[in-house]
Amino acid sequence: MAAESAQTLERGLRLLRLLAEGHGGRTPTELAGELGLSRPVVYRLLTTLQAEGFARRDADGRVHLGFGVLMLAQAVQPLLRATALPVLRTLAERAGATAHLTIAEGDEGLAVAVVEPSWTDLHLAYREGSRHPLTRGAAGLALLALRAAPSGDDKGNGGDPPLRTSRGQLQEGATGIAAPITGLSWLEASVGVVSFADLDVATVGPLVLTAAEDLAAALAQPEPSPAQPAG
Repeated sequence: MAAESAQTLERGLRLLRLLAEGHGGRTPTELAGELGLSRPVVYRLLTTLQAEGFARRDADGRVHLGFGVLMLAQAVQPLLRATALPVLRTLAERAGATAHLTIAEGDEGLAVAVVEPSWTDLHLAYREGSRHPLTRGAAGLALLALRAAPSGDDKGNGGDPPLRTSRGQLQEGATGIAAPITGLSWLEASVGVVSFADLDVATVGPLVLTAAEDLAAALAQPEPSPAQPAG
């Protein structure tokens, strides 16, 4: 009975991850095909997830994530911030610019962690909780690049995540450099710096790429341990 419950939980989690990857929703038949499960099994999983608010059906019968996941997301954000702060602090000090972690929420970018450099005479203040369209600012453009990458190929030039730059798009006189954090199926995020001073891409770009790699490693989910035989 315990093994059956664990299998049901594993299938439900796989279904939620699949819904999180799609922005247009999926039909139960599509879900069954992609998960390699029968439609009755998928319908039973959906019934439970809908009852708990983690899945919902639209007027066309397509399945989307439910609003119940927002409560989980709000609980995760402080942990995400705590994980990111050491990497952002290193980036801010090395680049001499304000460093930030931005996540995608629909068509907007949300700054969940910000660190200002300690040694500069002047730096740009960037408030945690700030939102902006993904089409504006280096952080948003990096997130769009992550979404546009072919499946299984979320890295760009030379095997590195693509850098994105911007000037004056979010604040007059400010320049930004950002890169997507790749390899995380559960999170759309970018890391970057912003400054009133001109940022040399050749110098600061590698620092941003290193921060993106370090955050990807810090946020990566560990591989599940192989099941141990009973007895």
